[in-house]
Amino acid sequence: MASLSVVSISNLRVAAAVVAITFAAGSAVADDGPITSNPLVDIPAGTFVFGRDNGPDNERPRQLVLGHAFAINRTEITNRQYQDFVAATGHRPAFYAGHPLLGLDDHPVVGVSWADADVFCRHYGLTLPSEQQYERAARGTEGQAFPWGMAPADDRRVNAGATICCSGDASDGYPMTAPAISFAAGASGEGVLNLIGNVWEWTSDLYAHHEPKGAMGGRSYRVLRGGAWNSDPAHLTTTYRLAYDPSFRFSANGGFRCVRSGR
Repeated sequence: MASLSVVSISNLRVAAAVVAITFAAGSAVADDGPITSNPLVDIPAGTFVFGRDNGPDNERPRQLVLGHAFAINRTEITNRQYQDFVAATGHRPAFYAGHPLLGLDDHPVVGVSWADADVFCRHYGLTLPSEQQYERAARGTEGQAFPWGMAPADDRRVNAGATICCSGDASDGYPMTAPAISFAAGASGEGVLNLIGNVWEWTSDLYAHHEPKGAMGGRSYRVLRGGAWNSDPAHLTTTYRLAYDPSFRFSANGGFRCVRSGR
């Protein structure tokens, strides 16, 4: 990971920004939203595929769900956006604030608990996405394996890890997290970026065996979605569900984005 020079990382960041800004013009933007430089993208109401029958047991069954309209942040919440929230509210900083790679302003914030993420979204009049909202945004209406369709993940589309879990892989240009506006080729049909890879994303739901609310083993867990910069291919799908301790705030690969429901 240390073999990438500061110059090469900087050049990659600039190139990614140019590509993403160019792509963003085609997004279905609802409005600029309350979070600076992170507009909300419209996801229309309608029937969509939720879950699948050919994956882990906790992703079953495949079902058709009638979803309500909502709007979701185009990118993961960045360190700069989280720092603005901390400055405005006095909330505790992210655990990796100031880290030379993980704490970069335009990279997704990591080192936040579920409650940290929940309070952030609510401060802006938003919420964390439910599992169903995440999955609709990530896989469209037809049940795609990936936000861009069914083609396998590659270095143009996703910031992923090695083929064997769970270590980073700098061959995509980033040894750890990438800027939140990177990998425009991997965007969803509505133009939402990095719904798989880069960082895992907190959802609002408690973990259960593919129900929207519940608990596991007498202890409540929240669900993370989407995989991260150190995830192997098995974790990098639009349906993979990870049960996680909501109080844990030391993860270097976990972040979030927000949604606005009911529009």
